[in-house]
Amino acid sequence: MRVLVPHRTLRSAGRKLGRPTPRDVIAGLVTGLFSIPEGMAYASIGGFNPVAGLYSGMIPTLVGSFFARTVLMVTTLTSAIALSSQSVLSSAGLDPTDPRNVATLVVLVGVVMAVLGLLRAGSIMNFVSSAVMTGFTTGIAVQIVAGVLGDATGYDTDRHNTIAKIVDSIAHVGSWQGTTVAVTVATVAVWAVFRLVKPVASLATLIALVVVTAVVAALDVDVDNVGDIAAIPNAFPAPTVPALSAFPELLVGAFAVALVALAQAAGISSAVPNPDGSRPNASGDFVAQGAANVAGGFFGALPTGGSLSRTGVAVSAGARTRWAGIFAGLWLIGLVLVAGSVAEIIPMAVIGGLVLVIGVELVTGRWPDILLVFRTAPWSAVAMVLTFLATTQLPLQNAILIGAVLSLLLYCVQAARYAKLVALEPAERGRWRTVALPAECPSGRITVLHYEGVGLFAEVPRIDESWPTIRNTHGGVVILSVRTLPDVPSATVVRALTRHATTLKSNGSLLVIAGVTPTLTRILERSGLTDVVGRENVVESTDEILGALDTAVTRARAWLADRG
Repeated sequence: MRVLVPHRTLRSAGRKLGRPTPRDVIAGLVTGLFSIPEGMAYASIGGFNPVAGLYSGMIPTLVGSFFARTVLMVTTLTSAIALSSQSVLSSAGLDPTDPRNVATLVVLVGVVMAVLGLLRAGSIMNFVSSAVMTGFTTGIAVQIVAGVLGDATGYDTDRHNTIAKIVDSIAHVGSWQGTTVAVTVATVAVWAVFRLVKPVASLATLIALVVVTAVVAALDVDVDNVGDIAAIPNAFPAPTVPALSAFPELLVGAFAVALVALAQAAGISSAVPNPDGSRPNASGDFVAQGAANVAGGFFGALPTGGSLSRTGVAVSAGARTRWAGIFAGLWLIGLVLVAGSVAEIIPMAVIGGLVLVIGVELVTGRWPDILLVFRTAPWSAVAMVLTFLATTQLPLQNAILIGAVLSLLLYCVQAARYAKLVALEPAERGRWRTVALPAECPSGRITVLHYEGVGLFAEVPRIDESWPTIRNTHGGVVILSVRTLPDVPSATVVRALTRHATTLKSNGSLLVIAGVTPTLTRILERSGLTDVVGRENVVESTDEILGALDTAVTRARAWLADRG
């Protein structure tokens, strides 16, 4: 089968770049500047070289914005991606500080994303429930806080469990370093003050970074700086060749990281509609993020994905076209080339304070969603709590896979619960009304049943329980309206229908299936069901809602008349 959408995606991106506006230039500059503290902070969260966080806002952001179908989406590093990536590399027994190992993971993540996009798999994100994503992101927020306590307090815990890290750090308040804590508190205070000033609220993180760094440098405060961890050259990132030997160990983990990144980006298109009115396309965005990672993997970047927070920064700064994201990448490249080494004086406590703010904001931002889930959906609440616990207790790649499985189980449970069989009878003016299901389908008469469900195997027991008795139905007709049945029902559903059709046929009765699509008709033929009921008794749907049912009733009456 030829897949044309991705090629159209790539071609349409080139055609629809549009003309950059002055606001796009400014929005790109603001987004690029914002990428300096956030990129370095997120890389630090994952235990990576902070410089890699800078590089993650260069080529990936530029390439992702060029191809994205959600035109304002900014592709860059996020906290969840950083933590997931570190977890995958560590679980594979690979050194997260080795640039070749990182490059291998980034390229693999990009390939997975691109393949999913080429297979038009954008709809799979619909099966990761909001409750599961709430549990996951809340767990990520707690991990962020736990992971940065060392930089924020100067006390490095030897605990590995997320909750244990927080408890241990609080229990050892006496071991916190005074100067480090003072710088952290000052950073949070400056951020809070400028967050209240509406015209510069979106720049509060950047202002806090610059102001506190300048004061610490001027007073020559003795704290750890970025330069103590890694040097930042005033140069474009050197090309990195992936380690081919690491591909097998990272393949499964790359899928998990890709799933984390794509799930985080899934809500951007609805939150930030395209200003030009064009339709977003999830699969096209998959391809764009894949291209961003494949390109970024060769130039020192960490895995990246669509970032709602960074997209929000661009929009609040006046972004109008995809050029805002392209300029963000170009501005950051220029800033690093001209003054990259200046970032070496940034205190790690400043980054720690900003990351604490990010973590707390993530939790508070999710609090309304948490309350909503608890108040309205008990089973979803269970899935949310389990995902949260998995995120804080297990490697993140395992947690997101557990969350995906829980989402699928929730879907199956809900589908099975709401699937039902109802009886229909003629009403006035050619309409139909629902009535109580009969205990038994009468002989010599027409019984009309209507199935409401999605053809899931788990629905069959529930439907069988309500199916009227047909053991003693002789010379009757049962019409089953299945307009909502999908083109590919489960084999269990097909077997159940075959069983009912066989029982009716053995009693000299008839089963008529109405409302099927042409595709479903072919599937029923291949399954052998049409051999039991007769091809003429499979009535395809029409453009009228119950048009096929009316046709089926006409045929059933003719069949009864012939027998009478």
